[in-house]
Amino acid sequence: MNYILFGAQARNHLLPFTFIRPLADIRIGIMTLREKWEFFLGKKTSSLTQPYLAEKFPLVKEDDNILLNASVLPDALIVEEISHLLPNQTLVSDDILIAHRVRSEDINNMDTELLDEVEPMQSKSSIKKLSRLWDILRLNQEEITADFRLLTNGRKSQPVPACAGVISPANVFIEEGARVEMAMINASEGPVYIGRDSHIMDGAMIRGPVTIGEGSVVRMGAKIYGGTSVGPFSKVGGEVQSSVILGYSNKAHDGFMGHSVVGEWCNIGADTNTSNLKINYDRVKLWDYEEKSFVSTGSIFCGTFFGDHSKCGINTMFNTGTVVGVSAQIFGSGFMRNFIPSFTWGSVSGFSTVDFNKAIEVAAKVYERRKKVFTQVDENILKSVFEHTMGYRKIL
Repeated sequence: MNYILFGAQARNHLLPFTFIRPLADIRIGIMTLREKWEFFLGKKTSSLTQPYLAEKFPLVKEDDNILLNASVLPDALIVEEISHLLPNQTLVSDDILIAHRVRSEDINNMDTELLDEVEPMQSKSSIKKLSRLWDILRLNQEEITADFRLLTNGRKSQPVPACAGVISPANVFIEEGARVEMAMINASEGPVYIGRDSHIMDGAMIRGPVTIGEGSVVRMGAKIYGGTSVGPFSKVGGEVQSSVILGYSNKAHDGFMGHSVVGEWCNIGADTNTSNLKINYDRVKLWDYEEKSFVSTGSIFCGTFFGDHSKCGINTMFNTGTVVGVSAQIFGSGFMRNFIPSFTWGSVSGFSTVDFNKAIEVAAKVYERRKKVFTQVDENILKSVFEHTMGYRKIL
């Protein structure tokens, strides 16, 4: 059986992170949504995604396929139910489409509506679904715990070094090649997963549930609170609470980041702070690309959602509930506006459009620093995002 992940209606609600990746490649917990599905299925998947992303994330079709809703978090029961689908059957949970078994010739090249005439089968699983940006934060803590169980079941952790102080060591798992120096790890309230070849420096304090991804560095004296996921090859310092870094990004210096999500290839300047609570304790509203307006998150805690390739200078201050697009460059004193479009450059005094060629030069340099190659395909994706988001910059 061939498995294909699609973004369904959630894709536009999860911009800016789905501008440069399929929805399936958003990280929540320790793994991405794709990695979770592949763990349960025991097979690789491809994505039915936007045409401009298709070259980097090619669709693989076979005679018999099952389309999977990437915004649904899988479990063993869902995968068992999917295995019993007959041709042209769907698995649903009320009005949520989970999976659809389909022939190759019936798969559209775009992520659009599925076939109307289908035979539904109701799932017995309690569905968890990523529908809005703030769901990444709402579900992250429990997903760290769930992923920890999956990834460590039946396996033995590398030993905890004697120089590290650990509470509840049974809830700490250290992968091969990871270095833990004179750090303090408290896993009494949730597990702590330390990925392969990562480095936890002297004086760092980590309170679970927390995951530190492969090749990532937690800097000296960092304070990492529960509900935080640091993706692969990132640097983290200062104070971080209930936040997600998708990967390949730096928040390496002092400053507070709370209830925030950072994309890939980002850099957060020293002493940058993200407000995650309004002074009047009101529920926070957040920009939604699909609604083209600010919508209520239903929560009083909500920080900054920082799109891929974006950078900010030292001492930047972000308002409660801020959305930053792709490849923005932000600097200066004072609280920034709470929606900053993609490919903009500026501060509280005003923003202008980033020179696209210069943005590409920066992206190539950042890739090189991580020993990656910025390809023509990567440039084409950013070019498409630049053109797609042009209308937002006209209102600056």
